Amino acid sequence: MDITAELALNLSVGAAHVLGEAGVFGERRPVALVGRDPRVSGEFLESAVVAGLASAGVDVRRIGVVPTPGLAFLVNDHKADLGVMLSASHNAMPDNGIKFFSRGGVKLDDFLEDAIEERMQEPWQRPTGALVGRICDDTLAIDTYVNHLTASLGAENTLSELTVVLDCANGASSVTAVKAFEKQGATVIAIHNTPDGLNINDNCGSTHIEDLQAAVLSHTADMGLAFDGDADRCLAVDAKGAPVDGDEILAILALAMKEDHVLASDTVVATVMSNLGFINAMREHGIRVDQTKVGDRYVLESMKANGFSLGGEQSGHVIMAEFATTGDGVLTGLHLAARMASTGKPLAELASVMSHLPQVMINVRGVDKLRAGADTEINAGVAQANKELGDHGRVLLRPSGTEPVVRVMVEAETPEHARQVCEELAALVKQRATL
Repeated sequence: MDITAELALNLSVGAAHVLGEAGVFGERRPVALVGRDPRVSGEFLESAVVAGLASAGVDVRRIGVVPTPGLAFLVNDHKADLGVMLSASHNAMPDNGIKFFSRGGVKLDDFLEDAIEERMQEPWQRPTGALVGRICDDTLAIDTYVNHLTASLGAENTLSELTVVLDCANGASSVTAVKAFEKQGATVIAIHNTPDGLNINDNCGSTHIEDLQAAVLSHTADMGLAFDGDADRCLAVDAKGAPVDGDEILAILALAMKEDHVLASDTVVATVMSNLGFINAMREHGIRVDQTKVGDRYVLESMKANGFSLGGEQSGHVIMAEFATTGDGVLTGLHLAARMASTGKPLAELASVMSHLPQVMINVRGVDKLRAGADTEINAGVAQANKELGDHGRVLLRPSGTEPVVRVMVEAETPEHARQVCEELAALVKQRATL
């Protein structure tokens, strides 16, 4: 779907009616916060969103460029009725998107999203005169959010012994990450932190860590951190330039929280795509892993339903429930660096708590996803492969949510074995479920 000014305005009106439950014409006027990442289309989309909300009688506080988790925090901190974030996360510059948060800074449930769509085009009585919404810029919001990030570490100057390279992806973390790390005493080298509206995620950030690796080595830094465009994810690089992925970051934080007796139920939430090496490492340290479907929304659902305090994905979405309602890349990076500082151990040593099993994935296209999931021969093949792999590997068949594709993922002790099993199962899926 194309994100147009007209769509943004209509969505905002629908959201005002659904999320401003106090009533547009009630005694208390609804309040909305609006933020965006630096991409150029966010400028006119922000204007459309603000106009739609104000025209529906909602008072609007414009935050400007802010990370998505920052807007979520501020919605809760300001006790606002809703938040609107304009961002396409790690996607390239031409893309953009609209994300809503309800009271408390939480993502919307499906029924609320459906309700907003239903009310986009309905007739409504437009407020006039003193009943229209007022608009102002919140110039203190970023500092409020940065103070929240640094306060989460519990003490000042905790990172004074560390040199850190930050790749801000020319995105929203450009206004928060350097401030937060320097406030905690770290020596910071920032790269890709000069957004111009066009260069967000352009061969930089968490999807392209090559520049970060080179910068860590050239500056002999202790670590590097790469954020995506809206800073809700974080990947790391150790002092030798080796990548540290979301599974490893999650493992490091889980062990730290267990030591501090703040890992609720000694459980961490991860998706089915987390490497088996992560699962095994957590088991060895007495930590249970609750696995969900792929997507940070499912991780968050499990955390909320069960009271768990930590969850995340391989991609670097890490949710620390004590401090955030969504994945927060800068928060994650701060706590990862703090673990290095408190233990005196380099990142490579901390990450060695787990070993990655070689992982191979093949996308089988042009197949009937329902037939693939129900076919007895495919299921038997998967069961046999899992039996043969035992504790040293696993098989996962996962249908795509948007296209006729079944993803076959295999982990095994060697890349060759993983590739062999994956190709055999992919051929079986193709044979049995081709459209």
